[in-house]
Amino acid sequence: MPKAIAKLSISFSLVSIPVAVYAATGRHTVPLHQVHAADGGRIRQKRVCELDGTEVQFEDVAHGYEAPDGRMVVLTQDDLADLPLTTTKEIRVLGFLDADRVDPVNFDKAYYLGPSGPAGARPYALLRQAMLEADQVAVARVAIRTRECLAVLRVRQDVIVLQTLLWPDEIRSAAGIAPEGIQLRPKEMQLARTLMDAVTSDFHIEAEHDEYAHALEQVVEARLAGIEPPHAPESRALPPGGTVMDLMAVLERALADAKEQHPKTSGAVKSTGTTKLVGKKTPARKSTSKAPPAKTAEAPNGKRPTRRA
Repeated sequence: MPKAIAKLSISFSLVSIPVAVYAATGRHTVPLHQVHAADGGRIRQKRVCELDGTEVQFEDVAHGYEAPDGRMVVLTQDDLADLPLTTTKEIRVLGFLDADRVDPVNFDKAYYLGPSGPAGARPYALLRQAMLEADQVAVARVAIRTRECLAVLRVRQDVIVLQTLLWPDEIRSAAGIAPEGIQLRPKEMQLARTLMDAVTSDFHIEAEHDEYAHALEQVVEARLAGIEPPHAPESRALPPGGTVMDLMAVLERALADAKEQHPKTSGAVKSTGTTKLVGKKTPARKSTSKAPPAKTAEAPNGKRPTRRA
């Protein structure tokens, strides 16, 4: 059982559910230090008071706010822990929304919530099941580690997850980023969808892992052994900026490459023919003298692709 980082209560209307908060994620990193490039000596950072020049120990460091007139207000840990907020002790539910109403771009950090003691088990299970059956999430206010934020309560693997959100004014506008006035041809859409099926049919996200950390470890081990470290593979050349590329040719080459990289599903991919992808009927062939359709959109075994969620 992981260690709880806080004990709060979910409250809405007259309902109060005591819960314990657990960290839901943990990052793995290769520890790197700042060193002097000339001799490898560690670079140490010291906390020095600019008024008297003395080094300050970590336990003596406090938070301060500088007023416009230059005065400094020193805030202790007790001040921050005892802010006049109702959400410092509770997860205050503001309302419920359909799950697809919350844009994932708002998501920040995730925490697991579990019932805090036997008294909270039944109301916890009731709230969890009600949100599941309604396919809704609860929008709430909460203070985590002295910072108040918006959050959603959602269900994952029978556990209620508290997912903190960025404030609406912290989300930057995407205006002017997307291209405009692009007219896509049905054949391009057909090839793009077929390519998507080719690279997705045998993809399992749970099998993915951190290749950066592994690559960094390889370089460190090579340096320790006094041998040449492995290097990055040659990247595929991109067209120069401003160059107009033949999108159809690129898609066809990409599809051929995808079938080489995913041989187990190359046969099932092509069955997503033009009729399903572009919403049109493909006229039946009247004779065999006509040119056959492009090979990139035809399945050799006639089977439909296996779609995965």
